[in-house]
Amino acid sequence: MSKFSIYILFSVCLLLIGCNYFQPEDTRIPIARVNQSFLYQEDIKDFLPDDITTEDSAIFVNNYVKNWATEQLLLDQAKLNLPNNKQQEFDKLVKDYRTELYTEAYKDLILSGKIDTVFNEEELQKYYEENTSNFKLNQDLLKFRYIYLNKKFPEFDKIKKQFVRFDKEDQEQLEKETLKFKAYSLNDSVWVSSRDFFRQLPVLSSEESKEYLKEDNFLQQADSLGVYLIKINNVLFRNENAPFEYAQPTIKQILLNRKKIKLSKDFEKEITKDALKNNKFEIYN
Repeated sequence: MSKFSIYILFSVCLLLIGCNYFQPEDTRIPIARVNQSFLYQEDIKDFLPDDITTEDSAIFVNNYVKNWATEQLLLDQAKLNLPNNKQQEFDKLVKDYRTELYTEAYKDLILSGKIDTVFNEEELQKYYEENTSNFKLNQDLLKFRYIYLNKKFPEFDKIKKQFVRFDKEDQEQLEKETLKFKAYSLNDSVWVSSRDFFRQLPVLSSEESKEYLKEDNFLQQADSLGVYLIKINNVLFRNENAPFEYAQPTIKQILLNRKKIKLSKDFEKEITKDALKNNKFEIYN
């Protein structure tokens, strides 16, 4: 071997030794191994509940290690047995998903301070009128009020009369009496699902909903503990057009998503334009 070859070999050895010498020592403590993959203490400590006992902690760690080992063994076997084209396909999906996670999170961070989430009534009403047929109910809705009284409630007839008539003065008087009621709901201006209606009024059977769910319907029903006074003002049935006030939250979300999409596209154009201007992005012809 020539002197030059010996010199080259010696230099390579020094380089390899030097790389190993300066490589930082791995101080992590392994608790399990599958082939060439290791599970370390620090990998598992963040998953331990704060208030777990020592005994439960040992069980938790043991189960975690077994689950990790099973997943790792399956992964290793998959890499050995799945066709290369399938692995490449999965690798691309992982890469694309990682890119999407990062970019979408960054855009959300930037756009969250720019997007206006307030919509005026005219905007919402206009969208509703132009798309009314798209808002179909998937459940029955109604507006109602009720009072649940003891059977021997004093001045029962007076309360019943005020409840049925329900003018402004009646409403004020009933509000003053609410502490004496077993239960009540006097706000009959809000649409409520039939499911919530029957949940609040267990004295009624949902199987007989057609009998009860009628507009301008007054019901007086008693159970073993008291008497329910119930007034149904309005009813809308499944597959009818949803009322504006009920569809309003959905409309807000639709319009908000539109704003996000537009701002996102504008931001993408802006960042690309800026990169071209500052020579961070070049297209080679």
